[in-house]
Amino acid sequence: MASNAIHFGTSGWRGIMAEDFTFTGVRRAAAAIADHCKTLNRSPKLVVGYDTRFFSEEFARAAAGILRSRGCSILLCDGPAPTPAIAYELVRRKFDGAVNITASHNPAEYNGLKFSGANGGPALPEITGDIEARAAKYLAEEFAAPDDEHASDFEEIDIRGPYLARLAELVRFKTLAAGKGAYVCDAVHGCGAGWLDRVLADYGIPVTAIRGSRDVLFEGHGPDPSDENLAPLRKAVSEKKAVAGLATDGDADRYGIVDRDGAFISPNHILAMLFDYLIESRGWKLGASRSVATSHFVDAVAKLHGVPLYETPVGFKYVGEFLKKDEIVIGGEESAGLTIRGHVPEKDGILACLLVAEMIAARGTSIAEQRANLFRRVGREYWPIRVNLHLEADVQRRLMNKLTSEPKQLAGKRVTKIDRTDGLKVILDGGDWVLMRPSGTEPLVRIYSESTSDRAAQQLAEEARKWINQ
Repeated sequence: MASNAIHFGTSGWRGIMAEDFTFTGVRRAAAAIADHCKTLNRSPKLVVGYDTRFFSEEFARAAAGILRSRGCSILLCDGPAPTPAIAYELVRRKFDGAVNITASHNPAEYNGLKFSGANGGPALPEITGDIEARAAKYLAEEFAAPDDEHASDFEEIDIRGPYLARLAELVRFKTLAAGKGAYVCDAVHGCGAGWLDRVLADYGIPVTAIRGSRDVLFEGHGPDPSDENLAPLRKAVSEKKAVAGLATDGDADRYGIVDRDGAFISPNHILAMLFDYLIESRGWKLGASRSVATSHFVDAVAKLHGVPLYETPVGFKYVGEFLKKDEIVIGGEESAGLTIRGHVPEKDGILACLLVAEMIAARGTSIAEQRANLFRRVGREYWPIRVNLHLEADVQRRLMNKLTSEPKQLAGKRVTKIDRTDGLKVILDGGDWVLMRPSGTEPLVRIYSESTSDRAAQQLAEEARKWINQ
């Protein structure tokens, strides 16, 4: 693939700024998006937003200028805005789509472009494929800036109020406030700053905000709310004696949770626990959707409550249909994305954090204690891990053939089922499993495994590594 080709992955088009992600590329993508939208509506209306990264606002104005020059009506966010808030505004106004300049949790040298359709969710492959094909036809064009691109006459909108009002309908803030606990919010220098912490403060809940300033280098790390990146949050939780630490990523569509003792809680566990809590607290006797790479802890909760479990390929775009049909309480992925019934079909890290805080307040115990209790109720523990396996050139060449074969056993356990929803997933006797899924952009395989302990999951991943390299 040419370096200047536009390719949408599981969550938009991303690239290194000035190398793969350029103003010319953004204008080309915007032209393709405008052309796509005009096949559905002669006068499409779009929301354009952006995050806190270097040059994100300028990239957003470049996209808005091209979209407007090609017959689209544009509303431009008046400042950095969370992806879920942009999605909600799009749905609320019944617009045709949204263009969002963000590379989410990627390192600082990256930027990206997300396109959402009218339902507010990430565009499906048939839509992004059409946009990619249209953009490819423009490769030879320079796409200079329209004369009015740098003008200040784009209609700007503040999307904060409507989104926070929607959160008030989804989250039981009275329950949260009655819990009497204090929280620490970590925006990791991204879009969650002034959103998650503000809504908690507005309801009288004690909160301390950290890393809320703009830092386009993200302290030398990507704005990913992962265990290794949340040391400042763990420290603040300890110092403030908070009941939990709540983090969001660069565009606030993902979350990271730290318990009162400073322990990081896996998003896999949070998804299962919130599923159980929402059924209990809302009385919603519906199922859940999870990606093929996500913990079967979610399946165990579904079985506990006698409701369905729906498995999807990796990519949050597949959650939308279940929400549209009102079939699920919650939909999510192991990569810290979730949404719930009645909300937009887009990952919402702010909502996830608020629901975790509500769950803590309602039950009055730590997250770890609640997890242990849920393990007891479902009759088993679930400990998932993910490992990136970088491949030697000869292994990379043989990879696709290798993944068409099927191991008979791993780690001394018999293979009972093969799942090819997305990659090669091997279900083992007793319920352990391993997923081997090749990266679409790098010479590596992502190995996901789950067992009854972290050590056993690590051993499974090692067995999968050996099998791939055979």
